[in-house]
Amino acid sequence: MTGFDTLIADERRRQHYGLWRASGYAAVVAIASVVLLGLSGWFITAAAVAGLAGTIAAQGFNYMLPSAGIRLLAILRTAGRYGERLASHDAAFGALARIRPALFLGLARGPAEHALALTRGEATARIVQDVNVVEAQFVRLSAMPGMIAALASGLLLCALGGWRPASALVLCLVGLLAVASVLARRLDAPGREVQRASGALKNAFAGVADAAAELRCYGVEAEAMNAVHACSLRLAEAQRAQAGVAGWFEFIQAIALGVAGVAALILAAPAGAPIAALCALAAVMAIDGAGPVLRSLAQRSAVREATARLDDLLPCETTEDEPTACRGAARSLDLLGTHFTMGIRVALVGASGTGKTTLVESLLGLRAANPGTAFIDGKDIVDVPLAVRRATFGWAPQDAALLAGTIRDTLALGDAQADDAAMWAVLADAALTDVIKALPNGLDTWIGEHGVRLSGGERRRLALARAYLVRAPWLLLDEPTEGLDAATERCVAERLSARLARTGQGLVMVSHRPAMVALCDRQLAVAPASDAIVALPTGTASRPRRYSRD
Repeated sequence: MTGFDTLIADERRRQHYGLWRASGYAAVVAIASVVLLGLSGWFITAAAVAGLAGTIAAQGFNYMLPSAGIRLLAILRTAGRYGERLASHDAAFGALARIRPALFLGLARGPAEHALALTRGEATARIVQDVNVVEAQFVRLSAMPGMIAALASGLLLCALGGWRPASALVLCLVGLLAVASVLARRLDAPGREVQRASGALKNAFAGVADAAAELRCYGVEAEAMNAVHACSLRLAEAQRAQAGVAGWFEFIQAIALGVAGVAALILAAPAGAPIAALCALAAVMAIDGAGPVLRSLAQRSAVREATARLDDLLPCETTEDEPTACRGAARSLDLLGTHFTMGIRVALVGASGTGKTTLVESLLGLRAANPGTAFIDGKDIVDVPLAVRRATFGWAPQDAALLAGTIRDTLALGDAQADDAAMWAVLADAALTDVIKALPNGLDTWIGEHGVRLSGGERRRLALARAYLVRAPWLLLDEPTEGLDAATERCVAERLSARLARTGQGLVMVSHRPAMVALCDRQLAVAPASDAIVALPTGTASRPRRYSRD
């Protein structure tokens, strides 16, 4: 059983009450529909026979009781259908309220290579589009009880005309489901391709939308449009192939409706015209009750592909608890063979492309780490749980992602329990207080998606303030002052130094800026592939010496 199957099974157990209610309502709808149509056929035919028999027979015919029964059944069917939809969607929405966060958490906690391989468009396609397919199937879980109830009530009514019409109904339904199962297998490839092509289209469009300004600037909108158009054509072709097979489901159901109705009418004819009409229409409605099951079969391949794609977001189970005990604890750190004690300030230096950012991201588990690259308290980082590694560092990345929300929302990622005073304190340490106070709503100012309402330097300093809020023994900063003017950089550097002296935190920083490197006690020069390093005193230049890890 896959991870997503387990998740769905858990939600079915959690929503069992709502699903049982939906199944009960579906049974009520099915029974009311079959009996309503059968009774209507009997009533119309019997009334016609009574009218043809003459005035006395017509006057003796009871019109009131059957008509009252028909109205009651119509009300029951309408109320039951409303109740079924309410209960099934309530159960589905309740399950989805936990499924989507679980998928996102699985993606966030899963292997870094897996998460980084998913583009935003593809991730959105899975968590939105694929989950919607599963939702539709979740809603249809009441289809089988409804079909069983329709068949049972249809058999009881057809039995009034003898065992032959009842047998004909069973044979028609069995044949319909058998043919539908064969068609469902033929739908397997088109259904899977629709899900994949739809995800590819969303992915292509998201990529084009993100680069819209650049595309206009360089005049390559047409090429980008062609790429999206190719994905759109692929999706259209897949949908056309799916529709070509799916249309047969409607056709075979129509054939089964006709065959069941005519067979029941002919086989029940010896019991009289009113009973024959009752049997015919009851058989038709019983076959119609299999419609939701047929639609589920038609969607089976799409659901399988969606489930497989969603299961890919849950590559492994994680039971790690949040290591609150380790927050603020003293830690030693070994990087590439060099030992650093708590409170030391280390600058990672070297030419661009030598792997400094890769090393930083491997410390956090955002990229795979090689054994022996780093140690936390003497333990190889590859053996340290991700939760512990991430609780060890307060991180400000080179390209910081900001929430589409307020200043407060972004800072709360560092510490959800932080109050206004703590937030203003870290903003001051990041030399951002005056900027935020000048905004219309201060901490509650909306900064837009990716913080577009702020300048590049302001976004970088806001990410720095967020890292300051993390209660971690080490700060991990990647080019924290890149793009800042000299005066602002000096201010940020002075306040960072004061903060480190106050908190006693250690610092590992990637920077090419002399003012920032000067803050550090040690330099760690990183050579290509992280296989050449040397620890240097600040201000000392030297060629990295190679060493063997053996």
